[in-house]
Amino acid sequence: MHVSGKLLGAAAGAVALAGLNAVLVSGAAEAADKMADKPKVITLTQTGCQFVEPEGTDHHYKTSKKADCEKINDKTEDARLAKHKVLKLKPGKYVFRVKNENVPYMLGFYLRGQGIGRLTLPKTSGGGLHKGVTKDYEITLKPGKYIYSCPLNTTPDYRIEVKG
Repeated sequence: MHVSGKLLGAAAGAVALAGLNAVLVSGAAEAADKMADKPKVITLTQTGCQFVEPEGTDHHYKTSKKADCEKINDKTEDARLAKHKVLKLKPGKYVFRVKNENVPYMLGFYLRGQGIGRLTLPKTSGGGLHKGVTKDYEITLKPGKYIYSCPLNTTPDYRIEVKG
């Protein structure tokens, strides 16, 4: 049987192209896997008695201590929470990047399950957020309902829903 050189060359080119395609697909899959492992960053800004992002505005509350926020929130919390933006996320790895924008005392961050989820869902917390300081809080969220707040700045409990 006689096979022409052009036919053999075309066949070899097709095999090489198929091999290159397999390498590219494998590389793309590997890159996608690495991206899936990388946590998504959620940025949150604390000002006096609030987180700005879920409320959509900075109310510019003047506070020099936790008790100031307790008084402010007694009067305003229900109305503010009725309008706040619930954060809707998919299950996965997240970094909550929290900044103390202009509060003159140390703040913290506390993310936990809501209701019975408090017992079963993951949580993260920490302090040390002095004025101008930003800290990262890493967590892998599972499906469920969560809340986050700052107990040191007495913010409302803002909601997160994780579905996926």
